[in-house]
Amino acid sequence: MMRIHARVKASLLALLVGALACGGDAQAGGGSEAGVLVEGAPRVINVEISKLKTREFVERINLTGTVVAGQDVTLSAQEAGVIRRVVVEKGSTVTVGQALLEVDDAVLRSQVDEATAQAALASETWVRRKRLYEEDQVGSELAYLEAKYNADQASARLATLQTRLERTVIRAPIAGVLETRLVEVGVMVSVGTNVARIVSLDPVKVVAGVPERYARDVAVGASVVTVFDVLDMSYEGTISYVGATVNPRNRTFMVELEMANPDGVIKPEMVANVGLVRQTIADAIVIPQEALVRVEDGYIVFVAEGNGDDAVVVARSVELGASQRNEVVIEAGLSAGERLIVVGQQQVTAGDRINVVGTR
Repeated sequence: MMRIHARVKASLLALLVGALACGGDAQAGGGSEAGVLVEGAPRVINVEISKLKTREFVERINLTGTVVAGQDVTLSAQEAGVIRRVVVEKGSTVTVGQALLEVDDAVLRSQVDEATAQAALASETWVRRKRLYEEDQVGSELAYLEAKYNADQASARLATLQTRLERTVIRAPIAGVLETRLVEVGVMVSVGTNVARIVSLDPVKVVAGVPERYARDVAVGASVVTVFDVLDMSYEGTISYVGATVNPRNRTFMVELEMANPDGVIKPEMVANVGLVRQTIADAIVIPQEALVRVEDGYIVFVAEGNGDDAVVVARSVELGASQRNEVVIEAGLSAGERLIVVGQQQVTAGDRINVVGTR
């Protein structure tokens, strides 16, 4: 039995040695046929490039704005009394001076009639007293002056009552939309009671808060682009007002711009994206931010030099300027005409050979 085991072990050992020898030969032969990279040979990396050109670069301050009405007026009663009539319903378009509500004027109308009669009597008395005193030398100077002042006083009282009578009709001081009516027929109002609200929607204003660090960059007349995402529309205009103070709660100052709204589509309290132009740079070298590679002392980019099989990577230290969205201005380190590596820049190092597979 022990002899059989010894023979089996010897046979297995012989087979194992043969298999190892054959495997080694196969590996050596297969390696030379597949062309495995020989140790020490330079690597070649596929990249995409972008040929640099100068262009205008606009840096914007992105803000969130809110729409407010061009004019927003709350009307109050100027005479006390009971609301007798509603002339215009809410939601209606009104013009300047149009009657909206009427307050009961019976008492004031009677007072006007009385004052009219008194003013007529005082005026007639003054005319006769004046003729007697100046032409016929009849009467005293005191009676003469008394008649004159009585006529003036009666006339002034009549004018006051007539003005109060006119105020019993509440009229629109601006053109716009009667947004709210706060009283009904039969309601008693006193002087100062709020009765209605009118808003003017053409033009409207967009109000936004600008961080205080941009105080030197924002002035009246600055260009701005306003985008309403909910309406799928945009508007180009200029800043019409810049606030003089900073809000201590959020450290911003207010800016306003006006825009036409003939169809009334833009409504107060809508949210708008406001792009306020901070600066415009002519003939700028602009690159995508993903082309930058962060290093210990700043940023570098990689450019391609040479063509074909001779193309290699060159590293450039760059100074960054203004940025907007995914783009940045290069103030130093690059020039127009150079070929910037924009895909594969994270895999290359200076001196690598490259194969340009695409140009943006």
